[in-house]
Amino acid sequence: MKLKVDPEFKEVCKEIVNRELTIFQCELIESYDMFQTDNYNGGFDATESEFCFSYYDQNKREYWFQVSLSNIEKILTNDIEELEIRVADKK
Repeated sequence: MKLKVDPEFKEVCKEIVNRELTIFQCELIESYDMFQTDNYNGGFDATESEFCFSYYDQNKREYWFQVSLSNIEKILTNDIEELEIRVADKK
């Protein structure tokens, strides 16, 4: 399933890039809820070495996706305009 990158998520990406952290530094401050907006919640996962997010649609259904630091930069340059998402597993 695809999700079009919206201005709300681009703001999260800008915040990540503005921190100017390396992957190693991200691993040291790993946090699952570092970024919280109306529709997105997430942070850096050291196991995955990527930023992991939940996205909540207008019906509050939860979806998951991951994005690398290099792809976050590509989102900001509009080289990536869609994200691959999946319905969250509820256990």
